Amino acid sequence: MHVAGKTNPMPLAHRFGRRFVQLQLGLVVYGLSMAMLIRARLGLDPWDVFHQGVARRTGLSFGTVVIITGAAVLLLWLPLRQRPGLGTVSNVVVIGLAADLALRLLPDADAWWLQGTLVAGGILLNAFATALYIGAGMGPGPRDGLMTGLAGRFPRLSLRLARTGVEVAVLAVGWLLGGAVGGATVLYALGIGPLTQLFLPWLSVPRPVPAPAPAPA
Repeated sequence: MHVAGKTNPMPLAHRFGRRFVQLQLGLVVYGLSMAMLIRARLGLDPWDVFHQGVARRTGLSFGTVVIITGAAVLLLWLPLRQRPGLGTVSNVVVIGLAADLALRLLPDADAWWLQGTLVAGGILLNAFATALYIGAGMGPGPRDGLMTGLAGRFPRLSLRLARTGVEVAVLAVGWLLGGAVGGATVLYALGIGPLTQLFLPWLSVPRPVPAPAPAPA
């Protein structure tokens, strides 16, 4: 029944289904965006510089390194008292599998215009995918949770400082291991935040609003 000025909330079971589908779609698209930036060969985001560097040193596939790194980072949540959600566990597995599949399908780009298209599309899709899985509200990714956990555990450490410190560290290690750093790395750093913020309001699944407590008699 519709009441003037109010709308009936979506049933919780249906909302869970939408959130789950949105989560998985976001993770698959995120893996695709990673593969696009790799094939452009103009540089990667900080964590993927690390993933690529480890992959080149170990001979493991890029996606396998993404999965192993995600699981290792998740272990660091324990002393930070962070609690993973369904989205956190899915993040560890699905992104790596999707990235490896996309890398099998996408060839390296040689023409400058194709490289530029892959970079622009990869960054845009990465932001869209990030907003998809964050908007599903089923738990942060392991790397995001590490940053928020550090900021929460150490009050003097702001979230921005925690994020910057972690990403600079993994970027440096990845570069030393042979990961690709270039113009796309800078473009990603400048664009990913504003683009994600642009998409997020449109992709956040509304949460049920609790009914107000009855007034005392």
